[in-house]
Amino acid sequence: MINNKLTIFTDGGARGNPGPAGIGAVLLDERGKAVAEISEYIGETTNNQAEYQALLAALAKAKELGAGELEVFLDSELVVKQLNREYRVKDKGLAPLFVSVYNLSLGFKKIAFKHIRREKNQWADKLVNLALDQAGK
Repeated sequence: MINNKLTIFTDGGARGNPGPAGIGAVLLDERGKAVAEISEYIGETTNNQAEYQALLAALAKAKELGAGELEVFLDSELVVKQLNREYRVKDKGLAPLFVSVYNLSLGFKKIAFKHIRREKNQWADKLVNLALDQAGK
């Protein structure tokens, strides 16, 4: 990877909770150019689990691209507050996903998780819906 810093937008969603779920993410370089997109159907899960799985996929892709610094935007306030240690992870289904994100995040020099409003996360949201539509869900 030419530059070391990426901006990432992730989203996960289920149609029903739990229900058929998809993940979406877009990784942008320092010029705002998309260097990767993720759009994947992940089976039946909850909205929050899908949010974490989208983040895990994006972090794995960032690592593969050789990024050192990440600024990550999610529209799930719960997940952001858990990652920033403002909320404890009480849900037994989220705990292993939280640990996986934490462990992956240790591989980056700098990482920041930030909450954004849903309407500012349309690209990642579109990728979630694309994955669900393509899976016929």
